[in-house]
Amino acid sequence: MRLLLISNSTNAGEEYLDYPKKEIGRFLGVDSVKALFIPYAAVTFSFSDYEKKVRTRFREVGHDIESIHNYPDPVKAVEEAKAIIVGGGNTWQLLKMINKNGLIEPVRKKVLEGTPYIGWSAGSNMACPTIRTTNDMPILEPGSFKAFNLVPFQINPHYLDANPEGHAGETRQQRIEEFLVVNPGIYVAGLREGTMLILENGKLRLIGPRKLRLFRKGEEPAEFSDKDDLSFLMRKK
Repeated sequence: MRLLLISNSTNAGEEYLDYPKKEIGRFLGVDSVKALFIPYAAVTFSFSDYEKKVRTRFREVGHDIESIHNYPDPVKAVEEAKAIIVGGGNTWQLLKMINKNGLIEPVRKKVLEGTPYIGWSAGSNMACPTIRTTNDMPILEPGSFKAFNLVPFQINPHYLDANPEGHAGETRQQRIEEFLVVNPGIYVAGLREGTMLILENGKLRLIGPRKLRLFRKGEEPAEFSDKDDLSFLMRKK
């Protein structure tokens, strides 16, 4: 299984998908790949507009995409995909449409067989057992919280260490601790912006300038850098 799970699409002051594009290109390889793009997380703009924006970046690194909304049979599109790309946006909308089109098991099967998977933000949440550590507002009901379950831990993308000045609400860490109280025994990876997780050759590691913050009930949060082997997270408890 090969996964590239990116915290966020865009760093402040940069172009869309600019910081991860070289890693995306390397991950997909030297030979040009036309990947299947799943744009369902888009809410305030069209799937076609999303496709155009993502295609521009992929072509810069020698690859291309075709959006799943162009195919009459989404399941068949997944079954024939050379790579699967899941974009960010609203995670609840994303999962709702994935469930509507019956794609959970086809995508899971395809990726477990070796088809490369790239996701950012909501697309990273979809690689987890559930989407319950997303930051997004639940604007609709997806029918189930269950996601692709490609990794046995949860990801919190866009992880922030502190609340903005003047905000009296809970910190991100407190929200994750709430999750762990009712979901003991599972790790939650706080994936800071500008970073990504990559799984290749059975090894999971971090890419990026910031550390990953790892949470588990009954343990102090731990920090891991790009020099650490995170493969232990792939062992199911």
